[in-house]
Amino acid sequence: MAARGDNSRPRPGAPVDVEPFRRALTGCIRSVAGDAEIEVVFANERPGLTGERMRLPELSKRPTRDELAVTRGLGDSMALRKACHDARIHATMSPPGTDARAVFDAVEQARVEAIGTNRMPGMAANIGSMLSEKYARANFGAITRQADAPLEEAVALLVREKLTGEKPPASAGKVLDLWRGFIEDKAGGDLADLAAAIYDQQAFAKVVRHMLASMNVAEDIGDDETEPEDQDSETDEDQPRSQEEDESDAQEEAGDEAAPADENQSAEEQMDEGEMDGAEISDDDLADEENEDSETPGEVRHPGIFGDFNEKVDYAVFTEEFDETIAAEELCEEAELDRLRAFLDKQLAHLQGAVGRLANRLQRRLMAQQNRSWEFDLEEGYLDSARLQRIIIDPLQPLSFKREKDTTFRDTVVTLLIDNSGSMRGRPITVAATCADILARTLERCGVKVEILGFTTKAWKGGQSREKWLAAGKPQAPGRLNDLRHIIYKSADAPWRRARRNLGLMMREGLLKENIDGEALIWAHNRLLGRPEQRRILMMISDGAPVDDSTLSVNPGNYLERHLRAVIEQIETRSPVELLAIGIGHDVTRYYRRAVTIVDADELAGAMTEQLASLFADEATSRRRPGGLRRAG
Repeated sequence: MAARGDNSRPRPGAPVDVEPFRRALTGCIRSVAGDAEIEVVFANERPGLTGERMRLPELSKRPTRDELAVTRGLGDSMALRKACHDARIHATMSPPGTDARAVFDAVEQARVEAIGTNRMPGMAANIGSMLSEKYARANFGAITRQADAPLEEAVALLVREKLTGEKPPASAGKVLDLWRGFIEDKAGGDLADLAAAIYDQQAFAKVVRHMLASMNVAEDIGDDETEPEDQDSETDEDQPRSQEEDESDAQEEAGDEAAPADENQSAEEQMDEGEMDGAEISDDDLADEENEDSETPGEVRHPGIFGDFNEKVDYAVFTEEFDETIAAEELCEEAELDRLRAFLDKQLAHLQGAVGRLANRLQRRLMAQQNRSWEFDLEEGYLDSARLQRIIIDPLQPLSFKREKDTTFRDTVVTLLIDNSGSMRGRPITVAATCADILARTLERCGVKVEILGFTTKAWKGGQSREKWLAAGKPQAPGRLNDLRHIIYKSADAPWRRARRNLGLMMREGLLKENIDGEALIWAHNRLLGRPEQRRILMMISDGAPVDDSTLSVNPGNYLERHLRAVIEQIETRSPVELLAIGIGHDVTRYYRRAVTIVDADELAGAMTEQLASLFADEATSRRRPGGLRRAG
């Protein structure tokens, strides 16, 4: 790539004119991609390639050499993807199953990057810088257990090593070492065949498919023709993205769109007049709300409308022995939580200002509804100074008084239920954690209690539940076959400042696994039923349909989705809980009556605040009858 000489080094203390660098980089990208029509833009958004439009991160005023190298590496990676990758072949050869597809995607990205690495030393250095920064940001250096190391990244690192001879970046830590023995033992012969097929995507994909079968990544990895019947209804968003996609987002079929401009403004931009940045709410503001008796895990379950529900809808659970409902602080040591929280704050410092402005607009609307209503032309009360001109015009006119009246504003609790599945890894989970954090502070200032929950599984591929099933002789139709993990990041009675650092746990590598949405909704719903507030709101934030390979490999393909639909219908038609959903790149309107779908995670802040504002503003919603919800677009 061009513009790689020492003259790119910025002079200390002086702003740098980065426009020549941008022009040179754009020209190089077009040359490598073999497409003169590519539009390259630099913005504070997630890097990505959509059709003919490529997004790269905005450069700072005094960019460092590392920052320039990472930007070049991202450009090289996406240009190579454009030149050496056929989306149609990839879609045809891509295997079913969450684990298999994640590995397949990551290895394909490693292939296209290896082509450039082998051809041009400068490109090799840039891609190396990009990967090093990616793994450092994902905190791979802290991973010490195989269970926490993503298999797809380990396989991609090993494939890159075999194709290029390049060792993994130091920031990748022990991720490859933890998996190397397993991969080489199961698929060593296939790894040796990859180099010969590096320039033939279809031949390369066939070798990768054979390698995945050798590793027993998923039970349903078989003949290409044996696709599940419901496969056509699933989109790429239903599957966990590979880590490489989170960084470069070079998949042409991903369909990303730029987020609204007001959600991507930097934190340094001035606020609207009279607004306070939601990120600057101090701990003192919530001091009087501290409650020593806040909720803890293991609370009593309220059967409510779900007493014998699973039996009625033909949904079974093989065993609940290994399920857990746990507080975030019990999954991580105190020092680690502090480090993860600092990492979260650093990642989205630029987003906090935009989310804070949206949250404060919501706050003003809520405060206005609570107590700012007046009665006029009364005989007693407060003197109405706006009508004093009447006395000047006609001294015989009586004085006019006004009285403030309270607006009905019922006690309210809001639960934010966040999908903690592997497909949320990267930008989506980071934005979701930040939005939940700031909205919790905002709503608490308005007297609305907030609970933040997450749901995932304890393991990939079934965990102890599957082992017990295997030991029992593989009985037919076992039902749900994985260990649930339901996480309480913030209970409704806990003040925000005591739960603040818990949200950093979502940044922990290895936490995000499978998602079983139906049972998570029942859990969150039953917690709300136990609350004393008059009004209860449950907001689901997800980026895909329920997926658990272990369960779906021994049950019908729509088993989890069918259960989710039944749970949603039960809540929407029979429960006092008001349910709404936000889908990130996934159409949730086909499940929920009140729902909105956003294209990019950066739109989440606006969607959350608008949905909550519409609920609080609509009195009819607070008195809704069964089946009376509307679909939000």
